Amino acid sequence: MGVSVETEDYVYRIDDLRRTGAKIKFLSVEPLLGPMPKINLKGINWVIVGGESDPGARPLEREWVVGVRDRCNQAQAPFFFKQWGGVQKKKAGRLLEGRTWDEMPRDMDLAKV
Repeated sequence: MGVSVETEDYVYRIDDLRRTGAKIKFLSVEPLLGPMPKINLKGINWVIVGGESDPGARPLEREWVVGVRDRCNQAQAPFFFKQWGGVQKKKAGRLLEGRTWDEMPRDMDLAKV
């Protein structure tokens, strides 16, 4: 089970998620619309981050993505970077610091999810 958390205004959703009985709890941090220095990843099994992708897409800052990635590393939560987004999302790609980030929870069996 997962919740979307686009900005720090919505981190309360993470507490709601923690209270569920879901085996795998994930955050969809997309579109990431600002920095998240206080995001608490305790009990979270997976974090997906991405930028907005449409003609009116708001910017995604590298520092915001790196900040969430670093918090994931500290919490030992797998980090998946989906895309930079923007009007030409394929051209923008999904490399962060020269590589793709495709981490997934170890116990995740996609056939059962």
